[in-house]
Amino acid sequence: MKTKLIIAAVFTSLMGATAFAQTPVAPGTNTPKIDKREANQAARIDQGVASGALTGKEAARLENGQARVAAAEANAKADGTVTKQERRKLTHMENKQSRHIKRQKHDKQTAPAPAAQ
Repeated sequence: MKTKLIIAAVFTSLMGATAFAQTPVAPGTNTPKIDKREANQAARIDQGVASGALTGKEAARLENGQARVAAAEANAKADGTVTKQERRKLTHMENKQSRHIKRQKHDKQTAPAPAAQ
């Protein structure tokens, strides 16, 4: 019984890996570091909202900044190649966005506590 479970688990994971490997990515447009950092920064914004460290307006402003970075990344990928200069620009934009997130999370403004009922 255990061996059938193990075989099924291995088979399922291999099928998932095969499907993932077939995802078409144009050569030169792969940006895993940028994508991972975007996800990390989005998680930092979500955490700030959950903890009350970010107000709604602050979170919206930060999410708009994240959208600008994503749009710049899409624009860089549009021609089929992300050049070193484009990667440098995206990294610079992400650095700025990271500083904005830190400043907003650690300023004196906090979201109002939900009203107790």
